[in-house]
Amino acid sequence: MVTKYKAFIGGEWVEGGSMGTIVNINPADTKDIIGEFPSCGKEEVDAAVASAHEAQKKWALTPAPKRGEILKRAGDILVEKKEELARLMTREMGKILLETRGDVQEGIDTAYYMAGEGRRLFGETVPCELPDKFGMSIRQPAGICAMITPWNFPMAIPAWKIFPALICGNGVVFKPASDTPATAVGLMEILLEAGVPPKLINLVPGSGKNVGMAMLEHAGINLVSFTGSTQVGRTIAERCGATLKRCSLEMGGKNAQIVMDDADLNLALEGALWGAFGTTGQRCTATSRLILHKAIAGEFTERLKEKASQIRVGNGLDENTQMGPLINGDQLKTVAEYVRIGLEEDGAQLLLGGNSLTDGPYACGFFFSPTIFTGVRRHMRIAREEIFGPVVSILVVKDFEEAIETLNDTEYGLSSSIYTHDLNRAFKAVRDIEAGITYINVPTIGAEIQLPFGGVKNTGNGHRESGQVVLDTYTEWKSVYVDYSGKLQRAQIDCPLSM
Repeated sequence: MVTKYKAFIGGEWVEGGSMGTIVNINPADTKDIIGEFPSCGKEEVDAAVASAHEAQKKWALTPAPKRGEILKRAGDILVEKKEELARLMTREMGKILLETRGDVQEGIDTAYYMAGEGRRLFGETVPCELPDKFGMSIRQPAGICAMITPWNFPMAIPAWKIFPALICGNGVVFKPASDTPATAVGLMEILLEAGVPPKLINLVPGSGKNVGMAMLEHAGINLVSFTGSTQVGRTIAERCGATLKRCSLEMGGKNAQIVMDDADLNLALEGALWGAFGTTGQRCTATSRLILHKAIAGEFTERLKEKASQIRVGNGLDENTQMGPLINGDQLKTVAEYVRIGLEEDGAQLLLGGNSLTDGPYACGFFFSPTIFTGVRRHMRIAREEIFGPVVSILVVKDFEEAIETLNDTEYGLSSSIYTHDLNRAFKAVRDIEAGITYINVPTIGAEIQLPFGGVKNTGNGHRESGQVVLDTYTEWKSVYVDYSGKLQRAQIDCPLSM
């Protein structure tokens, strides 16, 4: 019997959705149905926003350290349920248990980090130019925050958004990806158990067309936080701009790892394998391009081919599996289409893979083989467009300067990596690479929650997830002046003369 899940709106678990239902399946085994979920629409969004507004006023008056204590409890519960949530997540979206455990761990780390911010939420005190006058800045909640999250990190990314929003005193309306609503239900249950006021947070599963658009058009939502494709992000920015609604966008990437002639090739090889094929390449930070110095390109390419051909593909619930399936049939078609495009581009050569896996244990899943293209040049589509699958393109360069130029030659600017023992090169790379994240002797994946996460160019709109700076997204700044002189003092006019 199929498990029937509910939405959470207005402080209650609600059966059914005005737009029907969503069936959630295991991408490694389509016969394994995780559950049936309500597909919501404008009606449910309206109710969720009204509920969040009602509760947010009281939540904003709750001392921030007390809000932090609730997030600390949420982190503790996540620790207790880590394995249970990881296994559910692997069933739901396919990546291996090693990675889903890490996904939950990011949620734990974010809960504890943001709990600590409840005793800080720093503003500034500054000297005023007039005597007997005090100046300071304080943070105030942004209001009601709509969270639109992707399927590839169904615990970590909602935590990145919801936890800082809550610590800042906001209300939340949460739309998870249609492919991963079960993990979202697990997170909601934990937040409620931890003591978050029930009407403050609302879970509204459904499509982007029905739930997402209703969020963008709702006058009661003050802020939209979105992680997903650049194409959808542009639409969100346009809709939010029409009503001056604040939006935080974290979007696509075409990330590259540079390997210089002086690099530790063993280390660089491990990094390339993890960056390109971890999460089946379904990360916005995945290593989609390898930029190799010509002196090591031949050796490195052959070793990469050998190692990638040995990757064990299968069901992520098997501890021996190293790479799971793609998320769904549409993504499988997208990756296959990019392989076809690559094969038709003049000069590109398929070195490994390039095919769906359909026989035996793969018959009921969306599996694709680790894929490597060589002979790739900058202008090719497979070198410029985000594929979001286990496909890596190799580009060969003559020197450091060409490597940096090649890495920057993309519309995106999220993550980047360089392997070198030359300290001067490393610091020049940090300075010259156009990306929000740069790793030295580390692959393009592996961000930690205490530093800002996000990118430049078409990767985002300037906001950042994680770290202390994310608080700027979820708060409004207020400047406060206190004049205790007992008389009218006019700034810039009645300033004392310099001594």
